[in-house]
Amino acid sequence: MTDDTFAFIIHPIQIKKDVSRKFPLLGKILSEKQINFFSRFFPPVYLSEVTGIRSAETGRELRGWLIACPFTPPTMMSVPVETAYKKIIACGHMAEELGARILGLGAYTSVVGDAGKTIADRLDIPVTNGDSYTVIMAVEAVRKAAQVMDIDMRQARTAVVGATGTVGKTCAQLLARECAELILVGKRSDALEAVREQCEGQGARVSISTDMNAIYNADLILTVTSAVHAVIEPHHLKPGAVVCDVARPRDVSKQVAALRDDVLVIEGGMVEVPGPVDFHFNFGFPPRMAFACMAETMALALEGRYEDYTIGKDIAIAQAQEIDGIATRHGFKLGGFRSFEHEVSAETIATVRERAARNLKNWSPLPESL
Repeated sequence: MTDDTFAFIIHPIQIKKDVSRKFPLLGKILSEKQINFFSRFFPPVYLSEVTGIRSAETGRELRGWLIACPFTPPTMMSVPVETAYKKIIACGHMAEELGARILGLGAYTSVVGDAGKTIADRLDIPVTNGDSYTVIMAVEAVRKAAQVMDIDMRQARTAVVGATGTVGKTCAQLLARECAELILVGKRSDALEAVREQCEGQGARVSISTDMNAIYNADLILTVTSAVHAVIEPHHLKPGAVVCDVARPRDVSKQVAALRDDVLVIEGGMVEVPGPVDFHFNFGFPPRMAFACMAETMALALEGRYEDYTIGKDIAIAQAQEIDGIATRHGFKLGGFRSFEHEVSAETIATVRERAARNLKNWSPLPESL
């Protein structure tokens, strides 16, 4: 038995499909609407024990547990915030009983209310929402995708959708150091102005917009909203664009996959875990792969950092860089590219580049005034 332990909370995102992973019959016979309703009354669900995580530097081993908060995204966003807190805290108590020494908040459990502060205050176990490492892996994914698409980031027009959110605004500050032009997209102009001020002077020319059409001229797009439904549709994208979708549920419509074979859409935040890890539960990733927020929780446990780490709606760049160093030292690294739950092969990338080059000949940018 190892003394280093963690627990991580997940919840249904692709509602019927994810419920079916644990309860095949319920996922089959209940509609999404029924699942949304009944999820309010379900207690926390024990999913699995995670074994085989091993630090590349120290050889320390780690075990953990996956716990499901039964709320779906629409439920999480519609119930009173106190109701959501109580359900997440109940998951935290289960983690404590299992013997976890740190708790990670996944998907909407990390953004509801004050992004983990209240949860941390009400539990004895330390908490992290995992967003610091999510920032690092999202920006790294954009870098790698730009490279394979032959896009020079120093010359690129880059957009961050959801730029006023916890992850978005820190990603924007990092990207402002690496690209020529940065477009910040969000719902509120005043909040966007505040992020613009943080990004200016880093190297990029920075603009803001509340209109999704603003991303039409962008070469690189990082999207990380808390929207329940997709916000990026096929007509929003130029040929050859790279979209790194960090959001869960996805920000990019399935129609993009169906209709736009001239753009590269990748999922942000897939991380390869060190050691012969077995999650003993299929949450939709290939073997040995985890979400970045999950990896942050594991890395902190391997480091022996049993303390509240990323909580609240502000992530300091220094903290993101610190967890990057910790995770890298223990052997965590960016996983391969995936798009809509499928691996992105070198052949796929070559095809996208070829079709983008062809379609760009007939493409016209939107006027700068739009």
